[in-house]
Amino acid sequence: MEDVTDVNSSGVLPGRLPLPVLQENFLDAIPPLTVRQAATEAERCLYCFDAPCVTACPTAIDIPTFIQRIAQDNLRGAAESILSANPLGGTCARACPTETLCEQACVRCAADQAPVAIGQLQRYATDAFFSQAEVPPLFMRKPATGRQIAVVGAGPAGLSVSHYLARLGHQVELFDSRAKLGGLNEYGLAAYKMTGDFASREVGWLLSIGGIAARCNHRLGRDFSLSQLVAEYDAVFLGLGLQAVKPLVLAGEDAGPVMDAVDFIAELRQAERLDQIAVGRSVVIVGGGMTAVDAAVQCRKLGAREVTILYRRGPSQLSASLEEQRWAQINGVNIRCWASPKSLLAEQGQLHAVRCAVTAERGGQLVETGEYFELAADLLIKAVGQQLGPDDLEGLVLQDGRILTDFEGRTSHPRVWAGGDCRFGSRDLTVEAVEHGKRAAFAIDAYLMGA
Repeated sequence: MEDVTDVNSSGVLPGRLPLPVLQENFLDAIPPLTVRQAATEAERCLYCFDAPCVTACPTAIDIPTFIQRIAQDNLRGAAESILSANPLGGTCARACPTETLCEQACVRCAADQAPVAIGQLQRYATDAFFSQAEVPPLFMRKPATGRQIAVVGAGPAGLSVSHYLARLGHQVELFDSRAKLGGLNEYGLAAYKMTGDFASREVGWLLSIGGIAARCNHRLGRDFSLSQLVAEYDAVFLGLGLQAVKPLVLAGEDAGPVMDAVDFIAELRQAERLDQIAVGRSVVIVGGGMTAVDAAVQCRKLGAREVTILYRRGPSQLSASLEEQRWAQINGVNIRCWASPKSLLAEQGQLHAVRCAVTAERGGQLVETGEYFELAADLLIKAVGQQLGPDDLEGLVLQDGRILTDFEGRTSHPRVWAGGDCRFGSRDLTVEAVEHGKRAAFAIDAYLMGA
């Protein structure tokens, strides 16, 4: 991945690699299974009774059943088994850490064998279903109930709750602050994880059940209030995500190119041409999670020569999975732990270096050792976590900056539910957000229908 721009150039520039090279760099990180590979892998499944992989899946997909249907070449049946439990099963097959969920629980692991490739098989089945010229509906709506529910946020949680509520016969008004539906699936996943238009095709199928009216470019707290929704609808679901980025508060933070990782990833996902995305020669990413890895690897694929992830604690405390860490290193990303950025060194608006403090853990506390170093950089990307934005939550009880709910997602307001990343206790997983939406949909239905 060599930079083909002028060797004397500096700063943050687009087109560091030719477009054909960029297009090749952003192909699927994990190629889909072939027909023969899928059949072979499906035959490895033992079709366990009371399968532990099902228990490990937050949405409780009947994994043995859908794999058996793949083995029988019944791909529609396999997709139906997946999507009945998880209407975003295609995205989850790409984005979820299956290696630490269903695959880690596979009984073959107990015999020191490789687990069945559940995630890849799930993608194989859902890809086959969504690749049809006209994707058919799988489920029928119940008779209309006459009840209306407002759903705020069209990410995984909001899409899930909308789909299940529509299946139950309710009318849903789905609001989202962006121009496209999908939330994280459309804007927040690395381009090499979600290639092409799969996210929009999945959303299109999800809405095709009927009973869901989408309202894009509508933001809570700007275009409407929570009290208005409560007054106008029978119930409200909040799937707001975490849209505000936590600050770094660095000295000189305004002196040079500094970006939020979520904005960088969203820009890349929505770009018409990859050679329009600017990147530096030497990029520093601050953070230790999946978002940091996604941003770092994509910088390398765009042509950055040096990309370093800075993390203030030790390797064992990185929130990015081991698989993600390996993926970063395979793609030439340096991961430097025990380092905390303190200031940016810049001249005339151009960033030259990041000054960092060496950290250590002493007595259970993170401390700075008094040692410093400078790391060359012309772009700094922040990936230190997100928090609730300035949305109008009108008295809902929060805990640690997220909405407090019960198990079914009900908030402190009796007609308001919440789910996904904005909900307290969330693990920030797509598949968990889908389950939040599904669980809340059945709870809302029971509340409205008097069950």
